[in-house]
This record gives sequence, structure tokens and C-alpha cells, in this order.
Amino acid sequence: MTITQDTRILEDGSLCFGGHRITPAAWQRQPAPATPGRSVSLTEAFAALAQQASLRHLVVAVIGPRAATPAQEQAAEAVGRALGSYGITLICGGKTGVMAAASKGCHAAGGLMIGILPGTDPAEANPFVNIALPTGLSEGRNMVIARAARVLVAIGGSYGTLSEVAYGLHFDKPVITLEDAPQIDGVRPARTVAEAVDLTLAALLDQARSPDHV
Repeated sequence: MTITQDTRILEDGSLCFGGHRITPAAWQRQPAPATPGRSVSLTEAFAALAQQASLRHLVVAVIGPRAATPAQEQAAEAVGRALGSYGITLICGGKTGVMAAASKGCHAAGGLMIGILPGTDPAEANPFVNIALPTGLSEGRNMVIARAARVLVAIGGSYGTLSEVAYGLHFDKPVITLEDAPQIDGVRPARTVAEAVDLTLAALLDQARSPDHV
């Protein structure tokens, strides 16, 4: 899938995406002035936004099975590192497999990873989780993850992952899929980590509100 929206940095240093100027702290958009700007990639755009304001209010879930393949773990770690490097807050189920790999990547990038745990013991979290939130909800915590995230990135598949994907779609959240994640109507499949990251960043920019949004 190709990202086609125009992404530019204007002469005053602000970011224009799809004809709108983005205000990072409030995550708002307004019509951009008809002034020249430098075309940039989505990754360059978020690097610039992260210099202007904290992006901790942007929450992305990285979901996937505990029994992950090496390729799925490698992809999850790369996604976690890429998104964490922009100061985006990541959430996951807090345990092993894809969750631990994404946490490891986020941790290495200096990002914030929150583990939404199924049990009541924070010690259940993998060692790369910054904040462990025990819920005592068992698999019900999958709904919490889907509700809390602006965007979900599913890497690999399991019944638990399928439920998170379904909850995400039910809540009208963008769901990006990679490495044999469930392919059901409404998901946005990516072929590579770079494409998954671009789809995630584009989805976040699409969610920037208009100033008059209630």
C-alpha cells in the first residue's frame, strides 16, 4: 500500500499533511497556507514533530502472539523501536513473544511502553515494560488495549490477537497487519516493517482534529 498524501515542512518549520497544518501538542489540524515547503517522508515528518512537542499523547498498540516466530519477533522489535523513537506511547499485553519484542525495541529507542496485563501481578510483565498495569481481566484486557490505542499494529496471529483486531475494528480504530496477522475485512495489510510504520504514522496524522472539533 502506498501513502499518497502530500507531506511537507513549511518555511516556518510547521508540518503540512494532506493540505493541513498539524499542531503537535494539541494534535489539531487547520488548512495550510499556500506557501512553498520541502517534501518529506512520514518518518522525517514525525522526527520534526517530536522536536516541536511531546507526542506521548499518541498511543499505539503493538499486538501479537506469545508463541511468535523469529520473523515476527524481529518485526515487532523493529516496529517498537521505530515508533518509540518519536516519543509515541506504545501499549501491549505486557507478556512474551511479540509483546516482549516490541517492548525491547521501544525500550532501546528510549520510548515509553505500557503493559496491560491480564493478571493482578505487575511482576508478570516482561523486563522491557516501563509501566505495568495489572488488570485482573484475563483476556478481557484485550478490549482495554483496543479501546486505549489510537492505532493497532498486529504482528503474527493467535486467537487472542484476532480478538484484539476485532475489537479494534469494532471501535473504528485503524488496524495495521504484518507477518501473518489476521486478514479480515477492514484491516490495512503491510508487506514490510517500513510500510507498517508509514501506515501507522499516516493513520495518526489522519486523526488530528479540526480546531472546532468537540
